[in-house]
Amino acid sequence: MNIPGEIIQIFQFDEETRLFWFRLGIKLAVFIIFLFLSWLVGRWTPSLVTFILRRVFTHKVALISENLIEPLEPLFRLAGTLILVSLSVNFLQEYGGFYDILKFFINLAVVISLAWLFSRLFRQFIRFYGINLIRKTGREVDELLLVFETIANILIGFIAVVAFAQSQQINLVGLLASLGIGGIAIAFAAQKTLEQLLGTFVLYLDRPFIPGEYIRLPSGLFGRVESIGLRSTKIRTAAKSTLMIVPNSTMANLEIENVTRGKKIMVLLYLDFYKQLEETEKALVEQIIKGSTDALFGIDPGSTQMALFPHGENAETRARVTFFILGSSENSLELRKRLLELANETISKKLTGYGIEFTMQEPTIYVESPVTI
Repeated sequence: MNIPGEIIQIFQFDEETRLFWFRLGIKLAVFIIFLFLSWLVGRWTPSLVTFILRRVFTHKVALISENLIEPLEPLFRLAGTLILVSLSVNFLQEYGGFYDILKFFINLAVVISLAWLFSRLFRQFIRFYGINLIRKTGREVDELLLVFETIANILIGFIAVVAFAQSQQINLVGLLASLGIGGIAIAFAAQKTLEQLLGTFVLYLDRPFIPGEYIRLPSGLFGRVESIGLRSTKIRTAAKSTLMIVPNSTMANLEIENVTRGKKIMVLLYLDFYKQLEETEKALVEQIIKGSTDALFGIDPGSTQMALFPHGENAETRARVTFFILGSSENSLELRKRLLELANETISKKLTGYGIEFTMQEPTIYVESPVTI
């Protein structure tokens, strides 16, 4: 029995098979090269976007774009790389099944990365320029801005879903129409379940509480939120440590006291003046600082305190300013901190206008006040 000869016969291919494997090898080699080039070129996506904006738009618009792009450079690199990888996959288009599977997952990654990028870009724009635009109209900035941001994120998500469906040649309109016809019958049959799911949607959108927070209900129930499920919210009572399960539709309609979010964050600022202030200058500084901070949304009214004392070798005046930020969610705290940055700029402009120059010590100190439960 000639075993080596039989092995050689097994691996002997006809001309068509050899040509197939040869072409496949060439295609895979080119694909791998383009994958490497995609990664290499994708790293320069932020610089490329900035260059194009500088060429097309004015210097002012380009400067605005830099403020939006620089904090999001990793996301720009990821999105740029995935787009180039998606184009590179077309080299494998003739290999139907493998190409379809690979294209599906890469397109999904591209859509998710772009949706996340546009969401963060919109958030950066709101933080840097939206607040100023609203204040220029004479309106006060409040948490309605966060609601608007949430609505924009939902729209971005919806557009991403539609774009992905179109890339996969899914008839989304026909699918929604068929679901709409059947949905009428389902709605009557599962009205209670749909009501609970709608309550879940409201809780996730409005976020009056999140897992880990302590809440109190009108019935007197007080406890820690353990989880928010699709149908109900689980609350661990503080006294008995029993688990209460409340339907989300009920929670969405209750007046809920969120004890955890009843916290204050103390802000501590130090202002070093270049000279020893006179009594009239001290009074002016105190008036400007208190007026600027008390007028801010989210600042505890009347909590601003200021102490002036000598500092340094020449006994220049140093001001220590403290006040409290009323916080709820993490996003609202970020909004208040951004408003505080704008207030600092206003204080600086007003004092400079009166010929009083100073430097503000960095960074601003934030001290979270514990919540008494």
